[in-house]
Amino acid sequence: MDRFKEMQIFVRIADRSSFSLACEDLQIPRATATNLIKRLEQRIGVKLLERTTRQVRLTHEGEAYYHRCVRLLADLEETESAFKNASPKGLLRVNLQGTLAKYFIVPGLGEFLNQYPDITLHVGEDDRLVDLVREGVDCVLRAGVLQDSSLIGRQIALLEQVTVASPSYLQRYGLPTSLDCLENHFAVDYISSSTGRPTSLDFMVGEERVEQRLKAKISVTGADLYTGAAMSGLGLVQVPRYRIAREIADGQLKVVLPNQPPPPMPISVVYPNNRQLSARVRVFTHWLSGRFVTVDSGRLK
Repeated sequence: MDRFKEMQIFVRIADRSSFSLACEDLQIPRATATNLIKRLEQRIGVKLLERTTRQVRLTHEGEAYYHRCVRLLADLEETESAFKNASPKGLLRVNLQGTLAKYFIVPGLGEFLNQYPDITLHVGEDDRLVDLVREGVDCVLRAGVLQDSSLIGRQIALLEQVTVASPSYLQRYGLPTSLDCLENHFAVDYISSSTGRPTSLDFMVGEERVEQRLKAKISVTGADLYTGAAMSGLGLVQVPRYRIAREIADGQLKVVLPNQPPPPMPISVVYPNNRQLSARVRVFTHWLSGRFVTVDSGRLK
């Protein structure tokens, strides 16, 4: 087995903190990986991995070797692609936020795979924070402001947002005509997965962003629950327009305070900052950006 292949297996084991998971990813026998790491450690004369019953961790020397391997493998992939003018190939593991996946991404995945037939996709769906390195994920698509400084995010879109409530809610509490009117209104609290606390309602007054904290009778952790609670008359919510365009058209939800809209929601592709961007991630990111339209429309091309 050539040394670059050894590096690929070693890096995957380190990323996944597991021989078993790495072997599943690479579709090789566990014994092959075990023997390879033993030979590798013997050849270079240092212990690279600490093995326990629960986890595999890098030693100090393994950490240094790992970072060199990551750079070498990325350089090799880029070099071969440049000289061969070859299409990107291999397994691409991505994680998508659920509603973005449903409305923007999944309907067009056939187009992407037709364009890049040598790429195999492994797609996960989540709203939670994903440990990209430990879980073996190449990139994630997320909505909102990025918090984790250990990750690199490329913003690919801004989505128009609106503040809405159901007709039954507005009949009971009245239609707010200014931010001052919100004192007597309720919000549906959305619990942030990154902070564990409810997010505020934000409004743009001219160029100024104004934060409002309203009373709430219910808090939720899912996007569908958030919209559903508003439709049930439980409070005001702020969501991207694309997600509730049909409900607005049908009169199930009404836009309120249209002259003080929420700030647009940034959409970003996120990947670890210690990795050179692979050709697979680069073309997928470029394709993703093409699945979103301008800030104003919020609809697919």
